[in-house]
Amino acid sequence: MSFETWAAFAAASTILLIIPGPTILLVVSYALGQGWRTALPMAAGVALGDFTAMTLSMLGIGALLSASATVFTILKLIGAAYLIYLGVKLFRAGGMLQAEPRTDLASSARMMAHAWLVTALNPKSITFFVAFLPQFLDRHADFWTQMLIFETTFLTLAFANAFGYALVAARARDVVRDERAVRIFNRTGGTLLVGAGIATMAMRSGN
Repeated sequence: MSFETWAAFAAASTILLIIPGPTILLVVSYALGQGWRTALPMAAGVALGDFTAMTLSMLGIGALLSASATVFTILKLIGAAYLIYLGVKLFRAGGMLQAEPRTDLASSARMMAHAWLVTALNPKSITFFVAFLPQFLDRHADFWTQMLIFETTFLTLAFANAFGYALVAARARDVVRDERAVRIFNRTGGTLLVGAGIATMAMRSGN
C-alpha cells in the first residue's frame, strides 16, 4: 500500500467521521446531559462498534475480492455513487442537530455498551463500510495487511472524533446548538463528500 493511498483513506475517513450521524447524536446527548465524564466510555464504545461493523464488512469484501474482479469493480462504482448520495443528503440537511440531553444517570459500562450497540447494530454502518472501503483496496496486495492498516487507522480516528465531540458538547454547548454553525458544517462536509465521490468515479473511468 502506498502512502498516498493511506493518506487518502485517512482524509476521507476524517471527513466521514465528523459528519453527525446516529452515533454522534448519542455521544452529544450523553455529553449535554452528563458532562465530560461521558467522553472516554462513549468514545471506547464507538470504536468497539466500528470495529465490529468494519470487521464484518471487510470479511465480506475479502470474499468478493477473491471471487470476481468484475464484481469488485462494480462495487467500487456503487460505492462512489453512495458517497455522492451521502454528500447531497448532508448538504440539504439544514442546521439542526437533533440531540436532546440525556439526564438519566448511567454507569461508564452502560454508556460504552449503548454506544457499541448503536454503532455496531446500525445496518447503515455495514452498508457504509461495504461501499467505502473498496475504494482504497488493492486487489494485488495482501488483503490482511490492508485490513489491519485500514482498521487501525479508522478506529483511531473514530475514537478521537467521538471523544472530541463529547468534550465540545460538554464544554461548549452553544456550538452544537448553533443552527448557523451546524448548517455551514453540514454544507462543507456534503460538498467534500460529493467531490470525493466524483473524484473516485473519474479515477475508475480513467483506469
